[in-house]
Amino acid sequence: MTISPELEAQILRLYHAEMWRCGTIARQLHVHHTTVHRVLARAGLPRHKPLQRASIIEPYLPFIEQTLEKFPSLTASRLYAMVRERGYRGLPTHFRHLVALHRPRKPAEAFLRLRTLPGEQGQTGPTSVTSRSATPAGR
Repeated sequence: MTISPELEAQILRLYHAEMWRCGTIARQLHVHHTTVHRVLARAGLPRHKPLQRASIIEPYLPFIEQTLEKFPSLTASRLYAMVRERGYRGLPTHFRHLVALHRPRKPAEAFLRLRTLPGEQGQTGPTSVTSRSATPAGR
């Protein structure tokens, strides 16, 4: 579907002069948002991406990372109280989510179990950990 040159000019004007978002332009002019994107791409203009705002936790990240490095099992609730004393004003639920993203991870460990293979007396070798011992403990 083609659109009129007047509509294209109006889309370009609203986008650049008025600094409207593509969705707002589409709603106002009663066109699909992909039409607005197509007009902007055809004009050879790079798409504006929304500016990434700084998170309110950023000033506290060095402290959080140092603390978690020293005390990896420290709870997020206790860390929240420590950061709150230093001026953090965010909510605890969002803080716990952000701490989970920055918490150091344990290195992956290989899980090996030694067992005697049938027909090989006394020799053991690694196998997967998919089942427990066949005999219950204490019998």
